[in-house]
Amino acid sequence: MRAVIVGLGSIGSRHLANLKTIEPVSHITVCHQRPGGSYSADTLSNSTVYRLEDALKAKPDIAIITGPASLHIEAALSFARQGIHLFVEKPLSNDLRGVDELLETCHRRNLVLMVGYNLRFYRPLQVMREALIEGRIGRPLIIQAEVGQYLPEWRPGSDYRQSVSARRDLGGGALLELSHELDYARWLLGEVAALSARTAHVSDLEIDVEDVADIILEFCSGAQGSIHLDMIRRPATRTCRIYGAKGALTWDGINHQTQLFSSDTNTWVDLHPATSIDRNDMYVAGLRHFVECVGNNSPPLVGGEDGLRALQIALAAKQSASEGRVIEL
Repeated sequence: MRAVIVGLGSIGSRHLANLKTIEPVSHITVCHQRPGGSYSADTLSNSTVYRLEDALKAKPDIAIITGPASLHIEAALSFARQGIHLFVEKPLSNDLRGVDELLETCHRRNLVLMVGYNLRFYRPLQVMREALIEGRIGRPLIIQAEVGQYLPEWRPGSDYRQSVSARRDLGGGALLELSHELDYARWLLGEVAALSARTAHVSDLEIDVEDVADIILEFCSGAQGSIHLDMIRRPATRTCRIYGAKGALTWDGINHQTQLFSSDTNTWVDLHPATSIDRNDMYVAGLRHFVECVGNNSPPLVGGEDGLRALQIALAAKQSASEGRVIEL
């Protein structure tokens, strides 16, 4: 397999190392979007280029698009037009420009387009979804999700002020950077019908984006939800609670624990006991799934339409916060 990885920040470096593990004999070209800097993981690649046109000359079978969200669509379209399968990191973009063209091009050319929402490959959350599908809490009525982690601690050793997360022009901010919660909420409870949101920059962090976002959701099923996202919390927190007609499900993303409460027995049971988990496992599983989809010409678990839906929710939340009104999707 011949591959191109566009961008080699922390997530690009992770994908490079994981691809070498999954496909040891693959030929990998790295395309640095910003020349200069120190890229220790680049020793794993076979060649390095600095322009997309040079990356295309490597004639890859697949392209993994990382780097700033604001550059995702331009890069992805360059490869899709040449018939190259795509793995695009989340979020799919920071706005909707070019997204429809990318999805249409991939559909017309029968290309795999996968978006990097890796929590779908994380076992404790998969267990929660399986319990919902089995009807173990009856009809889901309420979802409450939250995630918070102090931005300067996200990538130790780097200046948070220069990160994608901190910069509006690159697609940063809590809503886009923490959009995993937006994706898994609709994965668990279905499509969102309407929402309202508030966002703010409340910390002393030197950033030009929101560091806090709160979203109220109405799902097409009639279920209600709330999602809190922030880049300022210490210690880190990640939880999801779903309340249904016959019980409840809770997920603790720090301790990797999923529990079920049954109203019939009035007891809690572990569906996934608290344990230590190698976070890289879900990244490996997601990338392996993508490679298998390319080989089998099958649709991925997280396709381009899923990436679009999460982006639409994030942008609707931005609009709601700006205009102070409910936004229908």
